[in-house]
Amino acid sequence: MGAWRSYRLRLQRKRWRVRALRKSRELTPVSDRTDQLRRSDIFVFCTARNEAIRFPYFLKYYRDMGVNHFFIVDNDSTDGTLAYLAQQPDVSVWSTRGSYKRSRFGMDWINYLLRKYAHGHWALTVDPDEFFLYPFCDTRPLRALTDWLDASSIKSFSAMLLDMYPKGRMDAQPYQVGQNPLEIASWFDSGNYTISRNKRFGNLWIQGGPRARVFFADRPERAPALNKVPLVRWDKRYTYVSSTHMLLPRGLNLVYDEWGGEKASGLLLHTKFLDTFSAKAAEELERKQHYAGSSEYLAYHAVVKDNPDLWCKWSEKYINWRQLEILGLMSKGNWA
Repeated sequence: MGAWRSYRLRLQRKRWRVRALRKSRELTPVSDRTDQLRRSDIFVFCTARNEAIRFPYFLKYYRDMGVNHFFIVDNDSTDGTLAYLAQQPDVSVWSTRGSYKRSRFGMDWINYLLRKYAHGHWALTVDPDEFFLYPFCDTRPLRALTDWLDASSIKSFSAMLLDMYPKGRMDAQPYQVGQNPLEIASWFDSGNYTISRNKRFGNLWIQGGPRARVFFADRPERAPALNKVPLVRWDKRYTYVSSTHMLLPRGLNLVYDEWGGEKASGLLLHTKFLDTFSAKAAEELERKQHYAGSSEYLAYHAVVKDNPDLWCKWSEKYINWRQLEILGLMSKGNWA
């Protein structure tokens, strides 16, 4: 990278940090428990709207993994999400009625909270329907991974988004509060992925899976990106650029070897496609708060109103992380 391009990226990083500070005025603390924080704590950061049905299992999943504290921005929920989160002893929650779109889809709010609270901590930034998976997660807590990353001088850890879905119509099995969504959405595409390199930011750009196969079948190049860097040893100089797809400084995006995938990596099991999704897609389409004029939700709504079956004869049923490593979707790298 030339000196001029590097300088421009530094300016952009400064701009995003200033923007996050300005957007922090839209946040109102509802339950601030940050006086409990310890230097060794591992954090989760999340933005949500109307996810009361998901949060009981979401919090349990990450608590069991070893997360110590949750920082959550509630974007004008109307289903009791805010009241539920405010009662949780390890959750600090802020509310906002600000525009999700004008906050760069929530990332301005999250960048502000990361800068203020996560400096020097390992921070995992995820959505309420994303479940982080890493090598040996069935026998080792998240701290084992972060300790190994620290010992290896690795500051960021990648996780491809893996779309999970049920076999049969999406509305065939109603999702219940507190239920593990993988009991319903237990299937995934083991292939059907394309990879290219983003020359500006240095990250890999991954697309495919059922969203490319079903929702963007006629224009797969417009399918949502699946590459993410959700786990970072945070520094107040860092900033997310586009969701958790990429960060600045750009060196944090170099999470794969040149020819792909031999560094340790994980997955985010994405459980969007439950019976609740049809109503969610309709709501988000009406709000028009998502990327590119909500084109993604236009594609969703056109299909999910009939609760389609995303399963196909090439679908695989999820077993464990070792199965996903064998399929080449994640790697333990040199972590023994």
